[in-house]
Amino acid sequence: MAASGDSASDRVRIEYHRDGREDHGFREELRAALAETPRRIPSKYFYDPRGSELFEAICELPEYYPFRAERAILERHAGEIVRRSGASELVELGPGAATKTRLLLDAMAAAGSLELYVPFDVSGEMVARVARRFAELYPGLRVHGLVGDFLTHLGEIPAGGRRLAAFLGGTIGNFRPAEAGEFLARVAASLDPGDSLLLGTDLVKDPAVIEAAYDDAAGVTAEFNRNVLRVLNRLTGAGFDPEAFRHRAFYDPENRWIEMRLVGVRDQTVRLPELDLTLELAAGEELLTEISAKYDRPRVEALLQAAGFELTAWYTDPEQLFALSLAQRM
Repeated sequence: MAASGDSASDRVRIEYHRDGREDHGFREELRAALAETPRRIPSKYFYDPRGSELFEAICELPEYYPFRAERAILERHAGEIVRRSGASELVELGPGAATKTRLLLDAMAAAGSLELYVPFDVSGEMVARVARRFAELYPGLRVHGLVGDFLTHLGEIPAGGRRLAAFLGGTIGNFRPAEAGEFLARVAASLDPGDSLLLGTDLVKDPAVIEAAYDDAAGVTAEFNRNVLRVLNRLTGAGFDPEAFRHRAFYDPENRWIEMRLVGVRDQTVRLPELDLTLELAAGEELLTEISAKYDRPRVEALLQAAGFELTAWYTDPEQLFALSLAQRM
């Protein structure tokens, strides 16, 4: 651990393993996704700086319960989570603005165990901002930022002491069930036996409550959804007109997930030069931009166990809207 007298900048290290504008693999990924039925845009492309700002705004909306519910759980149980994990290092997958991270870091600092924070995100700007902020807030804290795609770069997580990996916000819901299991197995492989995982999951509930969270009255989520087209325009030289699409969100009770889509309001021809691709989109055709699966405890426990984790604690908010699972790497 660095001495507390060191400057914050001396305690920050950032590694760049992926920049979406330079990674050639994104072309194949997008080309394949846009060839599916319905055509699909991977949800990770939401998060350019503007997308991140819009998501932060979504988290403050009255309809968006997941943020408030998860924060309430952490406010009540962060100390117990840290004690149970015995961790001195926090690895956060997809922290974004890391709004709730301070609750865990404060608990680790109070326990006298805080040594290292590893923010791992696709946005280099967000990682750098978070790294600087927390290095300044916590004297002596080392920050090892990783800029990359945690779907493919989990092996870059630095080895060290006892680790707590946090995957918050219900982001696991963006994976289809089989994909979620494969991802968690890769997370397990990147950790050592005895390390812990803190997993946030949105719970099954009244579909009306879920749908309102993804289709707010102010239209912020609709703008967030359309912004993914602006990201594709920058990445691929495409000519999408975001205003030529309307936002649609609906709950699928059979799959127990919500879907967000963009629906074309007119016939369109869109050229994507970087992908050597031209899309002919009919009026009413939909682009799938996100799924968000909803869970219950048995489903979470089975998912964790199959991936190599043992559930050690289950925390929910009073309204049973959201859950945090603490699991130990077996």
